This record gives sequence, structure tokens and C-alpha cells, in this order.
Amino acid sequence: MSDSPDSASEKQRAEHRELAPAGLEGESQELDPAYERRLAISLIDRTNISVARTVGMAVDLELTVGERYSIITCIFFVPYILFEIPSNLVIRRIGPRNLLASIAVAWGAVMLGMGFVKDWGQLAVCRVLLGICEAGFFPGCTFLITTWYRRYETAKRMAFFYLSALVAAGFSNILGWAFSLLDGAHGIEGWRWVFIIFAAMTIGLALISWFLIVDFPDRAKFLSEDERRAAVDRIQRERGDALPDQLTAAKIFKHMIDPKIWGFGICFGFSTMPTYAFGFFLPVILSGGGYDTKTSLLLSAPPYAAAGLYTAGIAYLSDKYRQLKRANNVLSHSKRAVSSAICIGMGGVGGIFASLVYRQADYPRYIPGLMSTVGCQIVIVIICCINTLYFRSQNRKADRGEVVIEGNPSFRYAI
Repeated sequence: MSDSPDSASEKQRAEHRELAPAGLEGESQELDPAYERRLAISLIDRTNISVARTVGMAVDLELTVGERYSIITCIFFVPYILFEIPSNLVIRRIGPRNLLASIAVAWGAVMLGMGFVKDWGQLAVCRVLLGICEAGFFPGCTFLITTWYRRYETAKRMAFFYLSALVAAGFSNILGWAFSLLDGAHGIEGWRWVFIIFAAMTIGLALISWFLIVDFPDRAKFLSEDERRAAVDRIQRERGDALPDQLTAAKIFKHMIDPKIWGFGICFGFSTMPTYAFGFFLPVILSGGGYDTKTSLLLSAPPYAAAGLYTAGIAYLSDKYRQLKRANNVLSHSKRAVSSAICIGMGGVGGIFASLVYRQADYPRYIPGLMSTVGCQIVIVIICCINTLYFRSQNRKADRGEVVIEGNPSFRYAI
């Protein structure tokens, strides 16, 4: 007997859910864009200090004395690294919406305070507080996204996640210059307006994002019970870790000593090093090259556009050819939470490295910093080659039944 129209329609919907993230076909805007906008603002808030320096903060706070500017940029990353793993371990208990939105409001408040500092010591304290507040956002978002999508669906989502930050970072220099034109308004210097206006944008967007951020797929309230089940089932069939596993100290330690996670982390750290170097020092380098303030900030934008196009292309190829990606080669909620935090933490190490190798003594050309940036990229290539050879070897052994990868007999590394 042929299927009724209703049953046929239900069958089509079921097939569609298998091909696309359950419940997100028409509502994917509730997941990715909310995080993209928040990441964009978070990157702007941690790097707009270069705009403020270029438009007058360096003179008012005497940041050109010794290595004060490097200290100011570097000190952000110490608490940023230390608080990432604890934040990722509590995100399920607190809930993504409550955690991510509240810390965004907090760092917006800190950013507002940066607009009223009187000396570089107060600015350093604000940068420490900013690092504490921002620590949980990036790893929390990456962890959450990997729980919604199957292994080979994540690259494009993460790429758009990063892409929004790149585009925003490029335009932030232009916006920062525009904000600085308020110099003298209400008796406030232009560089202070940069912090004040960006802070207002951050707090406003954080309050809006509370209504947009979704929960984990097994608890998402915008899905029906059947859709939640379908969302969990599609991940469970693909990698067997849709539901959270019990988190223990022993398990956390086991995850933290996995060499491949640290390999991923080093690659991410060395890849963020030039990103932070650009964010913190490109306007400064251009200014030292003889360009005026306006031109220095405007010329800082084009590299981000090129990086955005490159990111989008690599993400497409990664998903199409199922190429190596950290999220594709880690199983279980607990391990992805730990690995996300470690990798983003190593990204913070990259920020520290960028802050330290671009020294005031090397101004304006920063030759040692530029050479260090090239060296970091060479290390990334070497680690990727080693990982590829290792993963291929392990996959062959798993095919022969000699090893079980990640505790799952059917799991194979994505290469």
C-alpha cells in the first residue's frame, strides 16, 4: 500500500533532518550569528587598544616609556588563559545563554572603565579584568557549536564564526578613527571615546544576544521533543557522543595529557600570533612608517579582507574533502570542552608571544617580530605534517583491528 501524503511528508522531513542539523533548517540564525556577533565584538574589544594608542592614548598615558605598551597588551592573556578551562567545565551547569551573555556584559563594563583611566597602571588593571571576563566566551562558543553539528559540518560554521571576527576587526580600525573624531566632546579625549562607544555597543549586543543564544541540543527549548531527539540521534549515530559524559578529575587529567590536543593547541597559538600582532601593532607600524593617523588606521583594514576570503575558501575545502580539524578528531563532551579550552588558551599564548616580540625598542620596523611571525608559520606546517602521518598510521592500524581510536571501534581520524 502506498504512503499517505502525510506519511510521505513526514518521511521527507525526516530525511531532511538527516542532511541538515535538526531543527535548524529555518532557525539556524538562532545559533551561529548570535555567536558570530559576540566573537566579533570580543576581538574588537581586546585589540582596539591599538586604535586608542594611535589616536593619542600613548601620549596621554606615556605608553612609549620602556615596554609599557607590550605589558598592557600582554597582561590581558594571563587570566584569559587561566580561566578558560574552568569556564568550559561549568557551561552546561550554568547554561550557555546565562554564561555567555553575562560575561559579555561584564567585559563591556570593563571596557567602559578603560575610557576613564588616569594612568597606565589603571589601564593594566582593566586589561587583567578584561581577560578574566572574555576567557569563557570563545571556548564556550566553539564547544557548543561542535555539539550541534556532525564532524564534517563544523568547518564552515567555525569559519563563518572566525570570518565575522576578521571582518569586524578590519572595520573596527575605521570605526575607531571615526569615534576618535569626537575628541574634545564633553571634555573627553578622542581615544577615550573609542573605548566608551565600543563598550556601549558591547553591552547592548550582549543584552540582545541573551534572547538569541541557544542551549545544547538535548536541552534546546526552541525545538520540539522530537526535534531534540533527532538532533541528538544524528550526532550519536555519527560519532557516539551526543550526550554529555560524566566529568571527573581523572578524566580531565587524561584529556589534558593527550599529545595531539597540545599539537592542535600549538598550531592554534602560532596561528593567532600574527593575528594579535596585526591587531596590536599594524596601525603603530604604519604610523611609524610616516603615515598620518587616518591613513594608518584605514590601511589596517585591507589585510583582514584578504584573510576573510582565505578563511572562507579553506573552510569550504575542509568540509568538501574532509580535511584535518581539531573538532573532527576529538570525541566526548568532556574532551571537546577540555580541548577547546586548551586550544583557545594556547591562542592566548600566541597573544603573549606577539606582545613580547614586537618591542618598543624595535619601533618602527619591528624586524624581530616579523621574523618570529614567519617562524611560527613554519612550525605550524611541521606539526600538521607530523599529525597527518600519525593519523594515517593510526587509521590503518584501526582498519586492521590493532588499535581502537578514541575508545570507538568505528571512529577514524579526519585527515
